[in-house]
Amino acid sequence: MSEDAKPIMSQDEINTLIYANHGAPFSLLGMHPCRGGQVVRAFRPYAVKVELVRIKPDLSNGEAVEMPRIHRDGLYELFLPDAKKPFPYRFRLTWFDGTDCIIEDPYRFPPEDLGEMDLYLLGEGSGYRTYQHMGAHPMKVNGVQGVHFAVWAPNALRVSILGWFNQWDGRIHPMQKRADSGVWEIFMPDMKPGDLYKYEIKGPADYLTQKADPYAFSAELRPRTASRVWDIDAYQWSEGDKAWMEARDSRRWLEEPVSVYEAHLGSWRRKGEHGEEWLTYRELADTLIPYVKEMGYTHIETMPISEHPFDGSWGYQTIGYYAPTARFGTPDDFKYFIDRCHQEGIGVIVDWVPAHFPKDGHGLGYFDGTHLYEHADPRLGEHKDWGTLIFNYGRNEVRSFLLSNAMFLADVYHVDGLRVDAVASMLYLDYSRKDGEWIPNKFGGRENLEAVDFLKRFNEIMHAEYPGFLTCAEESTAWPMVSRPTYLGGLGFDLKWNMGWMNDTLAYMQKEPIYRKYHHQSMTFSMIYAFTENFILPFSHDEVVYGKGSMLSKMPGDTWQKFANLRLLYAYMFAHPGKKLNFMGGEFGQWSEWNYQQSLDWHLLGDSSHDGMRRLVRDLNAMHRGFGALHQIDFSWEGFEWIDLNNWEQSLLFTLRKGRDENDLVACAFNFTPVPRYNYRIGVPKWGAWEEVLNTDQVVYGGSGVENPRILRTDGIAWHGRPASLNLQLPPLGALYLRFRPDL
Repeated sequence: MSEDAKPIMSQDEINTLIYANHGAPFSLLGMHPCRGGQVVRAFRPYAVKVELVRIKPDLSNGEAVEMPRIHRDGLYELFLPDAKKPFPYRFRLTWFDGTDCIIEDPYRFPPEDLGEMDLYLLGEGSGYRTYQHMGAHPMKVNGVQGVHFAVWAPNALRVSILGWFNQWDGRIHPMQKRADSGVWEIFMPDMKPGDLYKYEIKGPADYLTQKADPYAFSAELRPRTASRVWDIDAYQWSEGDKAWMEARDSRRWLEEPVSVYEAHLGSWRRKGEHGEEWLTYRELADTLIPYVKEMGYTHIETMPISEHPFDGSWGYQTIGYYAPTARFGTPDDFKYFIDRCHQEGIGVIVDWVPAHFPKDGHGLGYFDGTHLYEHADPRLGEHKDWGTLIFNYGRNEVRSFLLSNAMFLADVYHVDGLRVDAVASMLYLDYSRKDGEWIPNKFGGRENLEAVDFLKRFNEIMHAEYPGFLTCAEESTAWPMVSRPTYLGGLGFDLKWNMGWMNDTLAYMQKEPIYRKYHHQSMTFSMIYAFTENFILPFSHDEVVYGKGSMLSKMPGDTWQKFANLRLLYAYMFAHPGKKLNFMGGEFGQWSEWNYQQSLDWHLLGDSSHDGMRRLVRDLNAMHRGFGALHQIDFSWEGFEWIDLNNWEQSLLFTLRKGRDENDLVACAFNFTPVPRYNYRIGVPKWGAWEEVLNTDQVVYGGSGVENPRILRTDGIAWHGRPASLNLQLPPLGALYLRFRPDL
């Protein structure tokens, strides 16, 4: 307002405030110079009296002047003819019960936290750290502590902040729109970390709704839906975490052991008389981390921990992309969990879901009365199978939102990798759609060019900013070069889930051994394409839900054979080229398929067969870590040879894994039938001593005890096209690892 403005508002200006239609409230509310002095305005509909309180130089409260009420709905205006320039002030509000309080006026603090460059980068799609300004940020302005809020809603007619401070009434604290950026801002001096809030958004065609903050750093536990202010900079990381992060920069994970323990934090283990309570992040730090370390895994992968309204989505229908779920504690508690992982030398990978989001009313859908984050056309913007909406990757602000979220998890939570969910659904416009239900790209093809560009950009910035950071794609199609650099035309991921290997292997292992010889190619086919991508071999949660049964219950035969088959399967997995991922419960042979509403069946470890299974997986992880041959060359033929793949009649396979050192060799034998094979000869490339370092049929694992001497010597007989050979006893449904020992 100019100094020539009248101290009294027009009726139209009054109406815009009373009916909450004003898009620039800072031009009317607060203190403004006018002809002959200053004018102060406040809209407080629940107060019976409002007084202006001058702030003294020592910041204490000075004299109070009552403000005239110029509208019965609670609009107050005071003309100060003697005030030649603005001065600091507060309001004293008196309520209907006679009580009063003194508050700061948000409208005396111009919203200027977001600079022009921040707004430019957001609109350009390269605001990779927009979380530093968007959302709710505790800060001081002019020496006053409060919280700055910023939200993107370009088509809104009015956006207000809601909370305890205004009785959740959207008329009282409308925000200021920043020019053409579509960003609305306000500084709330009376708010602090822990306070709940929402945005009320008034949009076109009488659209009026309350939304959670897309950038909220914390949120209420479902079924409540408010966002929560949180200071994301308050947590103090340990020296152990700092050492881990510094060392991570030089890690070359593709040449190192990577064995991932996939966990659903809400059902790994529970507490309470009937297992009805979740463990907190801190309790999981005291239980899950020691278990994972003792089992020898290199990484924990958490299923999505971002806030989500429906337990049954397992986190894959995300609302709060920037808020760790309140189910297990606070954001600082989750940082503590990651901190403890790093102190114990365990990396943390988080499931990330940039493919789609749910339709819940407080979420991203139809955010400002228009299709903002999603496409307007359901042929582009909706997953009917999942009942979710698809991000509009071609919109720059949406790209900034998602890319900033990835960097936020790395910056603020120190996560070591992201497993990107449902990549196939992002890549294809016709994913799970019939003819006529999708729109081709500009070239007439089925590829989602905007999603492809987004994924490439994601991988480029994550690898540029965070050396040693892992990106993994859950991609189930034949899309080429998923795990190849973008400068070669790839998508840029470090690893791709090998879904073909998983499906073929499980299909084979679920067959009765007598029929396996007719499907021998299922176990050899994966090597035709094994090095076309950097693969991780997954036995994930998807394999043990929806009636598929647990890993153990999938196996054929009687109880003994089921355990033997599963031990054999895991040994085959660890010998196969590629990094490893196993879902919780499989490592000790849980009988029942996974149920997100209850704990794993830990009591089973009291049985020797289940404990034997756990011991085997622990030992496999130890060998995976300890033997370079089992992890150094996972993505090239230089690290793998078939010794013999042709004995389909007896369902036998023999492989050789090789490390960078020419003497780092592990020969592996697999007998997929319950018939022991005695005096079976296999060829090996080196003369001398070979040590039996693993036999899945050992009694300690629950096996029958068909074993070889610990040290075997080669015979002077060429076999399988190799100069030396070993005479072996092949256990029933068993696997052997034989390590070359040039020192013996």
